Amino acid sequence: VQLQASGGGLVQPGGSLRLSCAASGSIFGIVVMGWYRQAPGKQRELVATITKGGSTNYKDSVKGRFTISRDNAQNTVYLQMNSLGPEDTAVYFCNARSYRDYWGKGTLVTVSS
Repeated sequence: VQLQASGGGLVQPGGSLRLSCAASGSIFGIVVMGWYRQAPGKQRELVATITKGGSTNYKDSVKGRFTISRDNAQNTVYLQMNSLGPEDTAVYFCNARSYRDYWGKGTLVTVSS
Protein backbone atom coordinates (compact mmCIF):
# COMPACT_ATOMS: atom_id res chain seq x y z
CA VAL A 1 0.00 0.00 0.00
CA GLN A 2 1.27 3.44 -0.93
CA LEU A 3 -0.11 6.60 0.63
CA GLN A 4 0.29 9.99 -1.01
CA ALA A 5 -0.55 12.92 1.23
CA SER A 6 -0.94 16.53 0.19
CA GLY A 7 -2.41 19.82 1.34
CA GLY A 8 -0.11 21.06 4.07
CA GLY A 9 1.23 24.57 4.22
CA LEU A 10 1.38 27.81 6.13
CA VAL A 11 -1.85 29.29 7.43
CA GLN A 12 -2.70 32.09 9.82
CA PRO A 13 -4.39 31.37 13.14
CA GLY A 14 -8.09 30.90 12.60
CA GLY A 15 -7.57 29.73 9.07
CA SER A 16 -8.37 26.45 7.33
CA LEU A 17 -6.56 23.75 5.43
CA ARG A 18 -7.64 20.52 3.80
CA LEU A 19 -5.36 17.51 3.74
CA SER A 20 -5.80 14.68 1.26
CA CYS A 21 -4.36 11.17 1.24
CA ALA A 22 -4.71 8.85 -1.71
CA ALA A 23 -4.10 5.14 -1.21
CA SER A 24 -2.92 2.84 -3.97
CA GLY A 25 -1.62 -0.70 -4.28
CA SER A 26 -3.04 -3.59 -2.25
CA ILE A 27 -5.85 -1.60 -0.66
CA PHE A 28 -8.48 -4.32 -0.45
CA GLY A 29 -7.82 -5.13 3.20
CA ILE A 30 -7.71 -1.59 4.52
CA VAL A 31 -10.34 -1.14 7.22
CA VAL A 32 -9.30 2.13 8.86
CA MET A 33 -7.63 5.24 7.53
CA GLY A 34 -6.63 8.25 9.51
CA TRP A 35 -4.35 11.12 10.29
CA TYR A 36 -1.71 11.41 12.95
CA ARG A 37 0.55 14.34 13.73
CA GLN A 38 3.89 14.95 15.34
CA ALA A 39 4.92 18.32 16.68
CA PRO A 40 8.57 19.19 17.29
CA GLY A 41 9.85 17.41 20.38
CA LYS A 42 6.64 15.46 20.87
CA GLN A 43 5.42 11.98 20.15
CA ARG A 44 3.20 11.16 17.21
CA GLU A 45 -0.47 11.36 18.19
CA LEU A 46 -3.76 10.38 16.69
CA VAL A 47 -5.79 13.19 15.16
CA ALA A 48 -8.71 11.41 13.53
CA THR A 49 -9.64 8.07 12.03
CA ILE A 50 -12.44 6.78 9.85
CA THR A 51 -13.49 3.23 9.15
CA LYS A 52 -14.55 1.85 5.81
CA GLY A 53 -18.10 2.08 7.08
CA GLY A 54 -17.73 5.73 7.98
CA SER A 55 -17.35 5.60 11.75
CA THR A 56 -15.09 8.38 12.98
CA ASN A 57 -12.91 9.03 15.99
CA TYR A 58 -11.22 12.32 16.93
CA LYS A 59 -8.64 13.62 19.33
CA ASP A 60 -10.55 15.67 21.89
CA SER A 61 -8.79 18.93 21.10
CA VAL A 62 -9.80 18.84 17.42
CA LYS A 63 -13.44 17.88 17.87
CA GLY A 64 -15.70 20.48 16.32
CA ARG A 65 -12.82 21.94 14.30
CA PHE A 66 -11.58 19.04 12.18
CA THR A 67 -13.62 16.73 9.99
CA ILE A 68 -12.35 13.49 8.50
CA SER A 69 -14.06 12.02 5.48
CA ARG A 70 -13.43 9.20 3.08
CA ASP A 71 -14.13 8.53 -0.57
CA ASN A 72 -14.02 4.77 -0.88
CA ALA A 73 -14.39 4.89 -4.65
CA GLN A 74 -11.30 7.10 -4.89
CA ASN A 75 -9.49 5.39 -2.02
CA THR A 76 -8.88 8.82 -0.57
CA VAL A 77 -9.25 10.21 2.92
CA TYR A 78 -9.55 13.91 3.69
CA LEU A 79 -9.00 16.02 6.78
CA GLN A 80 -10.75 19.38 6.78
CA MET A 81 -9.13 21.56 9.43
CA ASN A 82 -10.86 24.75 10.53
CA SER A 83 -10.12 27.30 13.25
CA LEU A 84 -6.49 26.32 13.24
CA GLY A 85 -4.27 27.46 16.07
CA PRO A 86 -0.53 27.41 16.70
CA GLU A 87 -1.01 24.21 18.71
CA ASP A 88 -1.98 22.46 15.49
CA THR A 89 1.44 23.05 13.98
CA ALA A 90 2.94 19.66 13.23
CA VAL A 91 3.86 17.20 10.55
CA TYR A 92 0.70 15.32 9.64
CA PHE A 93 0.92 11.67 8.59
CA CYS A 94 -1.64 9.63 6.74
CA ASN A 95 -2.21 6.11 8.05
CA ALA A 96 -3.94 3.06 6.63
CA ARG A 97 -4.53 -0.07 8.65
CA SER A 98 -5.17 -3.60 7.45
CA TYR A 99 -3.26 -6.45 9.09
CA ARG A 100 -0.49 -3.90 9.58
CA ASP A 101 -0.03 -0.14 9.58
CA TYR A 102 1.01 1.78 6.50
CA TRP A 103 2.30 5.33 6.67
CA GLY A 104 2.60 8.08 4.13
CA LYS A 105 5.27 10.72 4.09
CA GLY A 106 4.32 13.59 6.34
CA THR A 107 2.99 16.91 5.23
CA LEU A 108 3.89 19.98 7.27
CA VAL A 109 1.17 22.22 8.65
CA THR A 110 2.36 25.50 10.12
CA VAL A 111 -0.06 27.82 11.86
CA SER A 112 1.53 31.20 12.39
CA SER A 113 0.91 34.88 11.86
